[in-house]
Amino acid sequence: MKLKLQLLKDNKVIFEMPLTMEEWPRHRLENELASFEQEHERFARLFDALSHETRLRMMTRLFEEDDRTLSFAEFVRDLDLNPKIVWESTRKLRECGLLTKSPDGKYRCSDPGVAGFLMVSLALRRLLEAMEEL
Repeated sequence: MKLKLQLLKDNKVIFEMPLTMEEWPRHRLENELASFEQEHERFARLFDALSHETRLRMMTRLFEEDDRTLSFAEFVRDLDLNPKIVWESTRKLRECGLLTKSPDGKYRCSDPGVAGFLMVSLALRRLLEAMEEL
């Protein structure tokens, strides 16, 4: 079975990854794994940031806004959170690049943050569901 994951831009394949071992040329797999090891810290920050229910709720709440922007007080009020938890959570989300803070103090989901959050939270979930069905 030739199962692949594709990333398309304007209907053009810009990335393709086999999802079966038989489809991976040995040298390409070795290169990919070596590259992954070198970027471990970046992946660890992203997965750590999204591994907590509160931070997932905060990111989800941002996506409910058209401009994906909320203030500190809105996080506290809308999600009924302790300010210390919001401060710590926004710090972690900023460290991994999911959030930016504007000069007026509002938090916005960054452009890479949109892709990262959608990929980790939605695409990965769907991918795992599809793999389990096979």
